[in-house]
Amino acid sequence: MGAVTVLIVDAANVVGSVPDGWWRDRRGAAERLRGLLAERDEGEEIILVVEGAARGVESVPRVRVDPAPGSGDDRIVELAGQYAERGCVVVTADRELRARVGAFGVECVGPRTVRPAP
Repeated sequence: MGAVTVLIVDAANVVGSVPDGWWRDRRGAAERLRGLLAERDEGEEIILVVEGAARGVESVPRVRVDPAPGSGDDRIVELAGQYAERGCVVVTADRELRARVGAFGVECVGPRTVRPAP
């Protein structure tokens, strides 16, 4: 992935990439993902975009949680536009979202980049 300035993580998509019962506790699943991200030692700024039931997840050192006021995808596109010149990568497997942020020249990587399969 190289030297990334900002890593924007699609929480719903990354959490949903592993069938571990996340659907029973969406907020708890987002908090576990936030914990994994906080352990990263890549030197990037991390923004975790949450929506729906996960909106109450709090930021922690190294991970800024950004609660989408509406669609998480729309918020990710907005952030990608803001940070494109500074350098950012979006973490998602959502093809439509990848195309939308790609319009800004933003690189996308899959969920396994930040959440390896169990």
